[in-house]
Amino acid sequence: MVTILICDDDADIVNALKLYLNDPDYRLLTAGNGKEAVETVAKEDVQLVLLDIMMPEMDGMTAMSKIRETSNVPVILLTAKSEDTDKILGLNVGADDYITKPFNPLEVTARVHAMLRRYTKLGADVTNGGVLSVGGIELNDTTKTVVADGREVSLTPKEFEILRLLMKEPGKVFSPAEIYRTVWNEAPLEGNANTVAVHIRHLREKVEIDPNEPRTLKVVFGQGYKMEKGRAK
Repeated sequence: MVTILICDDDADIVNALKLYLNDPDYRLLTAGNGKEAVETVAKEDVQLVLLDIMMPEMDGMTAMSKIRETSNVPVILLTAKSEDTDKILGLNVGADDYITKPFNPLEVTARVHAMLRRYTKLGADVTNGGVLSVGGIELNDTTKTVVADGREVSLTPKEFEILRLLMKEPGKVFSPAEIYRTVWNEAPLEGNANTVAVHIRHLREKVEIDPNEPRTLKVVFGQGYKMEKGRAK
């Protein structure tokens, strides 16, 4: 049984999402504001959060930041078409994806299913990949842990997948489209490069000693991203 938290102050939207996600394998919880969402994640074993941005008492951005203090549960933001800036801000504070209102039921179910597949695989899959080590970063694909310069860092599922992709082929430059296609398992669209850039920025903040002067996770301007084979001095 998978537990999904739906957080929106609009009861009609909550009811619509409950209808779209009506599945015997899903346990659906609801919250009317960000404060309730944070409290629910703290006390329940939640595998996915659908989180509205504009809400009373505590908005979605604040709730996202508080959730990320203690949990890497996947979060999909619920945004309006006019909230492009909020989408990027949401990704910056730890969101994994977003769905634009008004909702397309097929898109909602597809994104939820895809996110849960990735989260389940990331949390439970044991592979023969073993340990990847590039520069001062070590990724254990069995325990799903990452150690950077001797300290363990906490990554969201997508951050982990991006890092694993780059570390498997150090020195190879991956375009934003390649990263998006592989990690999100979707054909890249206009604007997806920004989504990848935000996740890369998050990764740098977590695995680099100085994110402003990265020594391992590098940008190749106009082409994409790569892991340095040997840490740059």
